[in-house]
Amino acid sequence: MAADYPTRPIRVIVPFAAGSTVDIIARAISDKMGENLGQPFVIENRGGASGTIGQQAVASAAPDGYTLLLHSSSHTVSPSTFAKLPFDTLADFAGITPIASLPNVLVVSPEKGYKTVADLLAAARANPGTLNFASAGQGSATHLNAEKFKDAANIEAVNIPFKGSSEAVTEVLAGRVDYYFSPIAPVIGQIKEKRLLPLAVGSADRSAALPDVPTVIEAGVPGAQFNFWIGMLAPAKTPRPIIDQLHAAAVQALESDAVKARFLELGAQAWTLTPEQFDQYIEKEIATNADIVKAAGISAQ
Repeated sequence: MAADYPTRPIRVIVPFAAGSTVDIIARAISDKMGENLGQPFVIENRGGASGTIGQQAVASAAPDGYTLLLHSSSHTVSPSTFAKLPFDTLADFAGITPIASLPNVLVVSPEKGYKTVADLLAAARANPGTLNFASAGQGSATHLNAEKFKDAANIEAVNIPFKGSSEAVTEVLAGRVDYYFSPIAPVIGQIKEKRLLPLAVGSADRSAALPDVPTVIEAGVPGAQFNFWIGMLAPAKTPRPIIDQLHAAAVQALESDAVKARFLELGAQAWTLTPEQFDQYIEKEIATNADIVKAAGISAQ
């Protein structure tokens, strides 16, 4: 352990707006991590440019353990969706651990009349290219999930990108967009109120928050599953003892009853890897997402 760490508050940069799924998860775990380490974790929202503004702030920060990044799967998407980044996604960051896996859920307005995934696919095939889907931005994890579903189901549909999940949900609720692979947190309330109908979760396993909703595999679209995750990283060259101390604090926080209860509300499933395993996972996922981006014909910004 780093005997003199930490001696002051730790800044956690969330590269999305307050109220986003990543922000909610960051706040759900940061207080408990702060308790474990004896210093407060201060959330700083640095949204914009699909998360890359916040990433750059951390990549260029001092590698002393006092500036961390809490990011999502979009961390491994941006190398394929940006022609040039002001940082190296692999070389400029050190993984601490994934925090949670959050299945996206395929939601539609009940007014659309789709009761199942089969109904949605039938409509898409009856009128190729007429259906559209929302995403929380071009190249976002919600976009890639929908593209993977579209490819696995062999249908045509048009991406309608928005600035974030709140706008995407609003348009689906209004019926102006046909469907959306949303993180569970922003839509769980509307699902319970029956204002949105969940057709499937985009993960390989069912979600504890929506136990009656089938997976995309169970719904007849194998190969459409997508792992939407949120994890913690530090600037590269952060001393290994500090990385290990932060990893231990995160694992301990995830075991607390308060965090478990909050994650259940959000449809999040605690997920950890060692720092070394997380770095390896990120490297592999960058390559996997590059293939999805290429297959979808998504042009680099």
